[in-house]
Amino acid sequence: MRDLSNFKGCPAPHPVTLKGRFVTVEPYVREQHLQDLWDGLGGMGINALLLYFAQDDFTGIDDFSGWLDSIHSKSGWLTHVFRDNGTAKVVGMANYMRADPANGSVEIGGVAHGPAMKRSSLSTEAHYLMAKHIFEDLGYRRYEWKCDNLNEASKITAARYGFQFEGIFRQHMISKGRNRDTAWFSIIDSEWPVTNEAFETWLSAGNFDADGRQKRRLEDIRADLSREQPA
Repeated sequence: MRDLSNFKGCPAPHPVTLKGRFVTVEPYVREQHLQDLWDGLGGMGINALLLYFAQDDFTGIDDFSGWLDSIHSKSGWLTHVFRDNGTAKVVGMANYMRADPANGSVEIGGVAHGPAMKRSSLSTEAHYLMAKHIFEDLGYRRYEWKCDNLNEASKITAARYGFQFEGIFRQHMISKGRNRDTAWFSIIDSEWPVTNEAFETWLSAGNFDADGRQKRRLEDIRADLSREQPA
C-alpha cells in the first residue's frame, strides 16, 4: 500500500489532449466540437443513447449544448471528446468529474459511446488513456465509475476495464422522475500496474488477427497477470 505520510494531495484534473493509436481524447470546446459530437452521438437518437443519464431528454442540439455548458459551470465536470484517428470523426465523450484532489479521488462519468465506437478498439483505448493520465500524470489514488444500477451495459463495461464493484447506493437520486439506485465501481492505485499492463497488452498489434479480431479478451489478460503477481 502507498505510503501516505508525505501525501500532499493531487493536482486538480484539467483539460488535456491524449493521443493513442486508435483514438485521441480532446478537451471539449463548443465552437470546435458541438456539432460533430451531436452527430457522432446520433443526433436526435441521443436520447436513447443517454437513457440512463439523469438530465431530461434533449429537444435538439441547443438543449444538448446548454447541458454541456451547465455541467461545466455548475458542477466542474471536464468534458472530453473521443476522435477516431482513422476517420477524424468525433465518436463519443466522457467527463472527469467530482474530483477530490486532497484525497486523490476522481470519477469518470457522463460517458457516451456513439455508434462508431461499438465493437471497436476505440472505447478501450480512450478509457485506458484517461485512466493512465489520472494515475500516472496526476498521481491519483482512486478512480471511480458510477452508473444507474439498471444500466447493465455500463456495469459490464466497468468490469471489463478493471473497475471493481463496491456496492449499491440505494435511493441515491431521482433520475427522470424515478428512483435511481447507483452501482459504484473503482480502480485504486495499487491495482493500476496490472490494469495498465492488461490494457497495453490487449491494445498491442499482436493481440489482433488480420481481420482485426481480438485474440485474447481484456478480462483474461488481466486475470492471467494477477495470477502472476507475488502473494
